[in-house]
Amino acid sequence: MILKQYYLGCLAHASYLVADERTKSAAVVDPQRDIEQYLRDAAAGGYTIRYVFLTHFHADFLAGHIELRNRVGAEIVMGARAQAEFAFRAMKEGNVVDLGDVRIQVLETPGHTPEGISLLVFDRTQSDTIPHAVLTGDTLFIGDVGRPDLLASIGVTADELAEMLYDSLQELRSLPDGTLVYPAHGAGSMCGKSLSQETVSTIGEQKRFNYALQPMSREDFKRLVTSDQPEAPDYFVYDAIKNRQERTDLEASLRTSLRALGVDDVLRLKNQGAQLVDVREATDFAGAHLAGAINIGLRGKYATWCGSILSHDQPIVVIAEPGSEEEAVMRLGRIGFDNVAGYLRDGMAALEARPELVRTIARVTAGALAEQLAGPAKPFVLDVRAEKEWQAGHIAGSQNIPLTHVRERLADVPLDRPVVVHCEGGYRSAIAVSLLAAAGRTNVTDLVGGIKAWIASQLPMQVEATSGAAV
Repeated sequence: MILKQYYLGCLAHASYLVADERTKSAAVVDPQRDIEQYLRDAAAGGYTIRYVFLTHFHADFLAGHIELRNRVGAEIVMGARAQAEFAFRAMKEGNVVDLGDVRIQVLETPGHTPEGISLLVFDRTQSDTIPHAVLTGDTLFIGDVGRPDLLASIGVTADELAEMLYDSLQELRSLPDGTLVYPAHGAGSMCGKSLSQETVSTIGEQKRFNYALQPMSREDFKRLVTSDQPEAPDYFVYDAIKNRQERTDLEASLRTSLRALGVDDVLRLKNQGAQLVDVREATDFAGAHLAGAINIGLRGKYATWCGSILSHDQPIVVIAEPGSEEEAVMRLGRIGFDNVAGYLRDGMAALEARPELVRTIARVTAGALAEQLAGPAKPFVLDVRAEKEWQAGHIAGSQNIPLTHVRERLADVPLDRPVVVHCEGGYRSAIAVSLLAAAGRTNVTDLVGGIKAWIASQLPMQVEATSGAAV
């Protein structure tokens, strides 16, 4: 038996190739939309990908089931409660797919979504009755469980899903302690609140250390799993719906999106409402960028923040270092943002003869900001981290507006005094200052290195007590 995990760090997403060495039959589970790695490994091993399993309709990325079906003829397999526009094999509790000496058996484990399933994987050369592993999708994570409150499950309440999740976890708890646990997400995913950095565990370890698998009443469990969940990005509902639909595959989408555009074409699209996203590093963006562009760097949670900040309904133009345009567009495609109109040919070099179109962003060090705050004309310090991060420690007098709310709360950011923006390390603040600049603000400065640099400079921090009072 071959069981290989593919981990995509930028989306904290795990997918799997399960193959039988004797029959050379294989299945892919919860694939990402760019499928070349599965095809490459299948070809290297001489495997035929016969099935593609979706454990549920994912909300945080567009899955590659359509791509695998189109490229290699893989049959799509889902839980019996799933409803989709495309043809698929509906599997109920206990149904199996035999690859040969490898067997995949379905457990219906709703809770994160109504149609959720987990997959028991048996190596029948070792045992017909004791599973080698369970692929748990978003039902059970390492250290956490799938949140039941996402709007992805349209028509089902969080309370109803939490009820289902409680029962599903009891079934998973009953598996042998040595069963390997392979989830669909790890730390950094918004599909839970405290996922581990580990990407594989065992049922026994999870029974010991996972807070949601500890003995408790149904009502206590429901309160626990629905509290303190992170805010879900706006694009989650969009992706959950797209994953149900018959749609264009990534290869066809890239053919229309990877178009080199001249400066005048970009300006025309901008005037028609297109979104300009500059995917370079924050330092490069601050040094020079096209007026009106939003900075969301490739070296970070690029796709997640693009899904949170950009619209899937308006055209997108990418501005990148030459050679990285395809990566930027493909990673937008991973979350179903196929609305890319093209990219700026030659990147910022195209603007060398058009200096009137170029803008800069001021930056300030932690020490210099401390001096400004000690002076008579204090700047307005805008902390764009999540509220919990701000409460755990912040610069005294700073105001907290989480990044996803900056646009809607522009009126809360003063026009008549300097504004210094920061986050934890600089990635989110670079997005925030670009949003403010695109809105016409000229009084905005980015704190280099964020709150980490402030702490490293041994400058004072303020902490909020649980009552909300400062301590």
